[in-house]
Amino acid sequence: MKGIKSVQDYFFKRAGFLASLLTFLAVVGPGIITSNVDNDAGGISTYSIAGAHFGYALLWSMIPILIILIIIQEMSARMGVVTGKGLSDLIREKFGVRTTFYLFAALFVTNLGNIMAEFSGVAASLEIFGISKYISVPIGAIFVWWLVVKGNYKTVERVFLGACVFYISYIISGFIAKPDWNNALIAMVKPNFKFQIGYLAVLVGLVGTTIAPWMQFYLQASVVEKGIKVEEYKHSRLDVIVGSVVVMIVAFFIIVACASTLFKTGIRIESAKDAALALKPLAGKYCAALFAFGLLNASLFAASILPLSTAYSICEGLGFESGVDRRFRDAPQFYSLYTALIVIGAGVVLIPRFPLLTVMVVSQVINGILLPFILIFMLSLINRKDLMGNYTNSKAFNIIAWIIVIVLSILNLFMLITLILPKVG
Repeated sequence: MKGIKSVQDYFFKRAGFLASLLTFLAVVGPGIITSNVDNDAGGISTYSIAGAHFGYALLWSMIPILIILIIIQEMSARMGVVTGKGLSDLIREKFGVRTTFYLFAALFVTNLGNIMAEFSGVAASLEIFGISKYISVPIGAIFVWWLVVKGNYKTVERVFLGACVFYISYIISGFIAKPDWNNALIAMVKPNFKFQIGYLAVLVGLVGTTIAPWMQFYLQASVVEKGIKVEEYKHSRLDVIVGSVVVMIVAFFIIVACASTLFKTGIRIESAKDAALALKPLAGKYCAALFAFGLLNASLFAASILPLSTAYSICEGLGFESGVDRRFRDAPQFYSLYTALIVIGAGVVLIPRFPLLTVMVVSQVINGILLPFILIFMLSLINRKDLMGNYTNSKAFNIIAWIIVIVLSILNLFMLITLILPKVG
């Protein structure tokens, strides 16, 4: 009898594990997609500069950034699961239309600047292979528009999850670059803080490029549209954690690849395109090609998500119908806004001598100013018993979250100072 009971226990445990795994696979998507898309053209450029200019010295920041990312994303997912509403909806309902309008006016400007940067990334990545931006950008814009407008939520999500897989190109690039793994791993756990303007500016950039306002709106809207229930919350939380870990692994390998090649030879870069071109004579054509392909994948991925996130946020905030599962006639404002953002974002990249760098810098400044306010709104909402019931933050969680808000506010203030003052170092 004892043997039979042991066999039964084994099969019950196995069945429970399989059921849990199937539930996770059904829920997986919003967390992994949201985190990975933040490794966009701007993010890859920032990680590349961190490695090329400072070697392994900034790798220690990956762990605290990972913790901050998990905490913020988990709150977004939890609010979506429990309330069944997007963050924009909740802000409008609890803080009024006027606050919502000014908030989303700022969000629109910063996201538009970021969308321009993504199409600039598409152009830069394919120029490495000799393809003109006048060919690559229009084709890329048509592709991302067609994907969302003609697809449904399941189809779009599968394509986005597929795009996440291609970030492995950066991991392969990291290995091809033959880094000093011992020094890299030591730098990961041993902080090497420097009070230099250049170093601090890149550190602020690493935080800012990994945690952006649009992420909270997109993640929560995706959780709601996917229809994740409270009973599936723990699996949704795991989705967020897995996505956050994966994005940091990719960032680690980008920094390592550039640190072990460009930093070693003293090569300075300004973008991911510069990094890919500089890697060719140092780490070989395959490493450079993989780096460039990763930039293309990331840019197209983000060029799909950022307009989508903006359309979700603004339409939810203004009470219009939104969602990829709806047809154009059911959500005209949603699809019209999505289309307009793609047309403008791609169009300006094709204008000769357009001040794209200025637009990108301004959008990043607004991004930085906006983020603490978004987090304050989130903390106010997630601690309301009438909204969250038993799923409000614990006291310890709130303390950590408020420390994050304060730290991010200080870092963003520093970012503004570094943009005003001449950079040194």
